[in-house]
Amino acid sequence: MNAETSKDPMVHVIDHPLVQHKLTLMRQKDASTNSFRTLLNELAMLMAYEVTRDMPTHQVEIETPLETMMAPMIDGKKLVLVSILRAGTGILDGMLTVVPGARVGHIGLYRDPKTLQAVEYYFKMPKDTQERDVIVVDPMLATGNSAVAAIERVKALKPKSIKFVCLLTCPEGIATLRQAHPDVTIYTAAVDRQLNDHGYILPGLGDAGDRIFGTQ
Repeated sequence: MNAETSKDPMVHVIDHPLVQHKLTLMRQKDASTNSFRTLLNELAMLMAYEVTRDMPTHQVEIETPLETMMAPMIDGKKLVLVSILRAGTGILDGMLTVVPGARVGHIGLYRDPKTLQAVEYYFKMPKDTQERDVIVVDPMLATGNSAVAAIERVKALKPKSIKFVCLLTCPEGIATLRQAHPDVTIYTAAVDRQLNDHGYILPGLGDAGDRIFGTQ
């Protein structure tokens, strides 16, 4: 899988044809809740291959049907996937399919409709996070306020590294996150045109949480 890097080396746009195809299907307003959820799960699995490309491996001794050999394996337990509730669950499930040994953390945030600022209501992380690499997931990087707040909380635990994964973002969201956390690499399937006055990405795909869970 090839990733096309934007001018900013810390922003990776995953342009694999399968990723782009599934994203196009998800964008369509007549996509059913079940279809949207299934596509998100599949797309998250595809993105996981690129996001985990640099995961360290170690050699273990195994037996093939013919002989004993040393072969590489990753240690999924050294990875923490952190879901920004509630919409992040859609990406989390797909990534866990690829890396089932990963630990999981949750950060509950909602966006104040007047200020568009993130308000935290839940935070739960695995122990020994300082020994682990963290991937924070949320379908949309729009205003960037939720991502900034979530990463700030995770950084307090001093993990080895932090990456941020989203389906869609926009120049405003990237700028906000990069200004607050210039050391965090962003992985996304698309950088859309802009935000509207309500903090939604254009052309976007609507409210990811509502489309995942069938709510309004």
